[in-house]
Amino acid sequence: MKKNYRHTSFIFLFVLLLIFATTFSIISVDARKHHHNKKSKIHHKHKKQQKNGDGNKAPNCTNSPSPAPSSSHGFYPTQSPIFNILSFGAKGDGATDDTKALEAAWEAACKVQGATLEIPTEFQFLINPITLQGPCMPNFVFQVDGIILAPPKVGSWPKSSLFQWLNVKWMYNFTIQGTGTLDGQGYNWWKLSQIDYFQVMKKSKNTPDMKPTVLRFYGSYNVTIRDIKIINSPQCHLKFDNSKGVKINNVTISAPEISPNTDGIHLQNTQDVEIHHSNIGTGDDCISIQTGCSNIHVHHLNCGPGHGISLGGLGKDKSVACVSDIIVDSVNFASTMYGARIKTWQGGVGSVKNISFSNIQVSNVKVPIMIDQYYCDKHVCKNQTGAVAISNVQFNQIIGTYSTKPIHLACSNSIPCTDVDLIDIQLKPSTNYRGINQLGLCWNSYGKSQAPLLPSSMDYCVRRGSGLVRGISRSHEHVCL
Repeated sequence: MKKNYRHTSFIFLFVLLLIFATTFSIISVDARKHHHNKKSKIHHKHKKQQKNGDGNKAPNCTNSPSPAPSSSHGFYPTQSPIFNILSFGAKGDGATDDTKALEAAWEAACKVQGATLEIPTEFQFLINPITLQGPCMPNFVFQVDGIILAPPKVGSWPKSSLFQWLNVKWMYNFTIQGTGTLDGQGYNWWKLSQIDYFQVMKKSKNTPDMKPTVLRFYGSYNVTIRDIKIINSPQCHLKFDNSKGVKINNVTISAPEISPNTDGIHLQNTQDVEIHHSNIGTGDDCISIQTGCSNIHVHHLNCGPGHGISLGGLGKDKSVACVSDIIVDSVNFASTMYGARIKTWQGGVGSVKNISFSNIQVSNVKVPIMIDQYYCDKHVCKNQTGAVAISNVQFNQIIGTYSTKPIHLACSNSIPCTDVDLIDIQLKPSTNYRGINQLGLCWNSYGKSQAPLLPSSMDYCVRRGSGLVRGISRSHEHVCL
């Protein structure tokens, strides 16, 4: 009897479970049907709203940003809104002026968190001098996959826009990236520098007395530039003024060797910079580091043609110059005028300190190692007492060939260079060597040398006893504290 009762109870429970499962399945199916019908109604309603009064579909707005969510929710869209310059009226034919379209696209993208302003591939956009101004919402990306062209005619540039072509101001957490090119079309500007400039000025009232930079940043923080090309600037290619937190990676900067004053990257009053895995070849310095710069790291770079990597010129017209904590390592210099160079004007004030050039390869470089405290860009400069103090500079593992002389250390008569170290320097004459003095010039520099040194006479290039003269240098450094 107990056995039959247990069997009956088991059957009863099984039936209850079967009924429950069947009921749940029916409810689920009904719920899915209800959701599908509701979704279809919403979709149908949305399609009606997309039509104009004449029955035509509304313009394609896929490049316009989605409405931003309420800030009270504390989140942003996971997909970045895309602002394509073509959606703002740009032609992209390389001849039509697309400046207004870029201005409109920038203004719209600037207001949206995580926006991307897109310069599409296979198009060329002629852009007149423009200021792209922030502050904008964070994580703004300027995606350059096409070509942006500067005006080719010198006379067409407004006189108020001769300092720079693309002027970026007050940006934070901003990135420029892509496979595209910024082309300064500087050929006509270079011609003016190669002929009698003053004769041209007499004949043409439209000839400017300065030349623009392709891309200039001012007052910007946490800026990243990667993968793009910047070519043929009338003057400097990429400049940072009064900025902080800059990362430049996998960038190509190029101009002919004969193009005058076309610095690759120019830094001034800018701190916390990393430049790496890039290729720079121009008619002037690959990288120029000016006053107010500190904590700069340059590594894994190819430089050439050009004038090498230079600190300065500093202290012009008795000005104050402060540069510190510069590291340059793993750089290849090929057929450049100089390699690692520090240059200051006579009569300047301030200091250059804590500088390291290491693991440098040079090939057919005229002067691989240089400190020049008598820098002058004229035929004659007036002799002056006083100089920017140079201390704690290390040249370590600089190896390769030179075409004029291996080293040039010309320190100030009144303020010697101190703690200048020459370590593992191995430099041989190249096949193009035309010099007569394989030692070079060494004057009033104090520090230490460490083998191997080639040529061996370089061992006498720095004098012992930095401690005796260090006080003289430090007395001129207080302005930088």
